[in-house]
Amino acid sequence: MDDATPLIFPQLGPIYQALFPWAEMLLRAAVGLTLVPHGLRSAFGMFPSTGGQSHNMTEFVDELERGGYRPGKFWAPAIVLTQLVAGPMLALGLFTRLAACPIVVFLIITNYERWRVGGFFWNKMGLEFTLLWTAAAFYFLVHGGGGISVDHLMIGREF
Repeated sequence: MDDATPLIFPQLGPIYQALFPWAEMLLRAAVGLTLVPHGLRSAFGMFPSTGGQSHNMTEFVDELERGGYRPGKFWAPAIVLTQLVAGPMLALGLFTRLAACPIVVFLIITNYERWRVGGFFWNKMGLEFTLLWTAAAFYFLVHGGGGISVDHLMIGREF
């Protein structure tokens, strides 16, 4: 936010400026860390009662194959690595744009699948949730990690 941004209550400007890096960091952490339980469920069978169809990598490969994502032996580890490696990297703001790239690609494909299966609404397995998740991940792909990130700590700027 710059000084030229018109505010209804200009007195709140310094508060907004002070909170912006923290809000950005919180969004980045939520986007990245929300991927982790999905990867743990698909790869290791954690959270078995959460509605996931697969509870290990073999079942995940089969699920992807049945869904038309061939070869499943390629896609299953690619998805799990995106969730378990790129997700935490994004959350930390470590090589942020590099981490956000496979996440955005993965989520775009997920949006297509969610639209195909359930339309828009999340309670019908639609894309409502993943669309919002994609927009947030895309922000970090374009913008970088922000002021409160490992990138900023290591090199003094967004990566």
